[in-house]
Amino acid sequence: MLTAAAVAFAVAVVSVICWFLVQGKLYEEIDSKLSGQIFNQTVSPTTLRNNLSDCRAPEMPGNFGEQTSPYYAQLVQSDGTTCVRSGAGTIKVTAADRALAKSRSGRFDKYRDGTDSRGRAVRVVTAHVLLDPGTPYPDIVQMVAYPLADTQKTLNELALLLLGVSGAGVLGAGAAGLWIARAGLKPVDELTEAVEHVARTEDLTVRIPVEGEDEIARLSRSFNSMTAALGDSRDRQAQLIADAGHELRTPLTSLRTNVELLARSEETGRPIPPDDRRALMASVKAQMTELAALIGDLQELSRSEATHPAESLGVVALHDIAAAALGRARLRGPELTFTADLRPWYVQAEPAALERAVINVLDNAVKFSPPAGAVEVALRGGRLTVRDHGPGIPADDLPHVFERFWRSSSARSLPGSGLGLSIVARTVQQSGGDIALTPAPGGGTEAVIRIPGAATPPPDSPPSHEA
Repeated sequence: MLTAAAVAFAVAVVSVICWFLVQGKLYEEIDSKLSGQIFNQTVSPTTLRNNLSDCRAPEMPGNFGEQTSPYYAQLVQSDGTTCVRSGAGTIKVTAADRALAKSRSGRFDKYRDGTDSRGRAVRVVTAHVLLDPGTPYPDIVQMVAYPLADTQKTLNELALLLLGVSGAGVLGAGAAGLWIARAGLKPVDELTEAVEHVARTEDLTVRIPVEGEDEIARLSRSFNSMTAALGDSRDRQAQLIADAGHELRTPLTSLRTNVELLARSEETGRPIPPDDRRALMASVKAQMTELAALIGDLQELSRSEATHPAESLGVVALHDIAAAALGRARLRGPELTFTADLRPWYVQAEPAALERAVINVLDNAVKFSPPAGAVEVALRGGRLTVRDHGPGIPADDLPHVFERFWRSSSARSLPGSGLGLSIVARTVQQSGGDIALTPAPGGGTEAVIRIPGAATPPPDSPPSHEA
């Protein structure tokens, strides 16, 4: 409709302009013909008086022109008396014509539209009759006219032609606009149907065919990317729930069994031997600790996935975070020997998440270190290394160490949820870095974290505090 309206407006403007231009051109030609029919040369007063004396009425023209001429020609005195020079008919005299006869101005009147005695449209020009000395004859003017029937017929035919062409153009533009709109909006209809299908069925496998490089194609690609990302997120969520349920089942089963043993002992009145009771209570406490750790890791993992890192990034002194994490690791492994070489390095990261990641790496080193073992920590040029002297990680297990809930066979007997390294990897990646675990020379494991940054803080960053 907008296309048809725009074309209709444009065609209407062009048609009106064209019609007026043709009308002006036709009238210009008629005016040129009329100027050739008036007295362009002076006449003698005697000739003029003789012709006036022969005029008795408009139906009795003088002998100044041919009877078959299409032109109207007549002489008009100031009192309205008319002398017809041509047999085409009589022109209606107006007050302006009589006023011109009295004025003796010697000028031409304006070309105008008029009518003859029968009411037919004519083009009229009125002018003074000039005598031999070049002065206007007193109280008399000449009027010449040309019939406009043919001209009006031509203009009417042109108007009909323009109207027909305009109507055809508007209809054609409307049909073309409708076809283009339907063709152009077809991908939008497909996108709408896909969105409605997803909203109705929650089926995120729907994909829209993409053709071309226009805005609709970009929108379709964005929709496909969005549904793919949502599908992956839902799959990861489902997998996380399934893995969490699996991991929670074991400690909950063990905890339930121990609690039932204690409850049955109370109900039956058969006391459990003190050593067994202490072992049961220690097992319950360990299972509760493991559940609390697992729930905390799940909360941390869900928070890191839901929060956009760009919203909380800031300049962080990695050496300060590593020093603080090292202090906590010493408390957890007082029998271990810790060596540290931490050089200044500033990165863009979320402080709390990055500290949690470094603590997790150090906790793994403490967990797998032998009694009275050593843990070596170094930070040089943005490369943070944590090396332990434990049993190491088998080569077959290295590709899986950053998977959620995965634990090697040697670590299943140790406390932990299997989410620590997964959280570390996600945090480091959100900061633009990477992490790798490799066997260390001489035994043990070396964790290497690389995060881009600088040895000096930016000018606008807050000062750091060395630990």
